[in-house]
Amino acid sequence: MAAFARLLERLLWPARKEEEAKEEKEKEEEEEEEEVEGCRALEGPRSLLNAPRCAQRPHGGVAASSGLRFGASAAQGWRTHMEDAHCAWLALPGLPPGWAFFAVLDGHGGARAALFGARHLLGHVLEELGPAPGEPEGVCGALRRAFLSADARLRSLWPRGEPGGSTAVALLLSPRFLYLAHCGDSRAVLSRAGAVAFSTEDHRPLRPRERERIHDAGGTISRRRVEGSLAVSRALGDFAYKEAPGRPPEQQLVSAEPEVTALERRAEDEFMLLASDGVWDAMSGAALAGLVASRLCLGLAPELVCAQLLDTCLCKGSLDNMTCILVCFPGAPTPCEKAIRKEQALDAALGRRVTELCSCAQQPPSLNAVFRALASEDIPDLPPGGGLYCKAAVIAEAYSQLCQASGECWEKGQNGPGKATGTHSGSALDLEA
Repeated sequence: MAAFARLLERLLWPARKEEEAKEEKEKEEEEEEEEVEGCRALEGPRSLLNAPRCAQRPHGGVAASSGLRFGASAAQGWRTHMEDAHCAWLALPGLPPGWAFFAVLDGHGGARAALFGARHLLGHVLEELGPAPGEPEGVCGALRRAFLSADARLRSLWPRGEPGGSTAVALLLSPRFLYLAHCGDSRAVLSRAGAVAFSTEDHRPLRPRERERIHDAGGTISRRRVEGSLAVSRALGDFAYKEAPGRPPEQQLVSAEPEVTALERRAEDEFMLLASDGVWDAMSGAALAGLVASRLCLGLAPELVCAQLLDTCLCKGSLDNMTCILVCFPGAPTPCEKAIRKEQALDAALGRRVTELCSCAQQPPSLNAVFRALASEDIPDLPPGGGLYCKAAVIAEAYSQLCQASGECWEKGQNGPGKATGTHSGSALDLEA
């Protein structure tokens, strides 16, 4: 893990500095413009850490009666605070077997709204569903009402004048349907018969329906943001944008009303991936679906697939908090001996290539230099969607073992005399490699 973290430091340092410069420029532009009334909640400059926090706690579960499996994981990444939250329920109280609920929430301006949603959104859903929900129309209506009632409850608890809110994407399963409810830019994608069959669409201010609602509520859109500040047009919280007089909650500048889709379940359904926008910043829905399918073919548990997916997104350049939930249906890809052998051969080949690159160099190369050398080569059988980035941990581990076998750490000279290796200090970065 230490070697992997150091690799991320070196690979992503330029992207991190570029992001900080971009945010500083945006801050200066905002200060030059006329001050917007109310709170400017979401997209102000957010400082980044000197090194990413890569630690994850993957977890999962199985509902044997329905053949449903899930895995989940989260990573703070480069952000100074973790503002994501999630929840997963394989069985729902008061409903027959086969019902389940999953949600990913991405907070902004703090984690309060996301944590509230993770703890209480299901309660509002169950209250609206009742003991015998009508499918599919009745369930869709219940989900819409549940989001709005949860938002009203959150408002009653919210400190007056405080900024902050949360996007959300939720999956409610019944034995017959998949119900997706989302507001904001947390997304979901469904893989069916080896292809992406459905994906949610972000709620951005410039979407025609969103733009019309914002303007009708007396708001403006500047720099693609509500009132020049908020980059999403639907969210829990963000109550400074829900003050238009005489208008119901679903017709405010920012609405907590979710967009709800009901999909009839099929035998070809493989998996559903729910994730916060930090994941989608790094990879497209099709790339993520391909990567997930390839990992399931290796026999990885869903929670380990999630962990590897987040590692890959970190390595590909995501600078945001990241959370994902993978829900696998009975039709999900199963372990394939051929795929497993190919993956083992790939890992072995990468290990040998790391050894070759290190042994043939006049001076011990940095881990970053090794990775970039491999990136310039045509390596067959890399994972779809993730490519070499999906193998960053394998490369870092091979490099670390080579260092240990040699009896010295090749990065000692970079860290300076008397400094321990494997730290996350910015002074340890090999920026020239």
